[in-house]
Amino acid sequence: MPTIVVEVMPKAELLDPQGKAVAGALTRLGKTRFSAVRIGKRFEVTVDGPVTDEVLAEVTELANDMFSNSVIEDVVSITVAPDVAPAAQPDLAVSVETTDAN
Repeated sequence: MPTIVVEVMPKAELLDPQGKAVAGALTRLGKTRFSAVRIGKRFEVTVDGPVTDEVLAEVTELANDMFSNSVIEDVVSITVAPDVAPAAQPDLAVSVETTDAN
């Protein structure tokens, strides 16, 4: 079954406190190659049947009306994910541990 991926990010002109916290943690860990981090949301919508222009229009409507808050977020992309067999998908999971400084 095809999957449509919707990516939502905070508006560029708004502060991203989560991203700023992660960027600070990277610096404290000595990861100085990275100057900024912005954190967004990713939605994966599985479609029963083929992806048509009508289906994409419906997902676009959902992205704008339900998946994002247009006051503070932008829908930055809506794409159809390539069909990849589960066994062939790379393991991209990353585990991040944080410690509370308080």
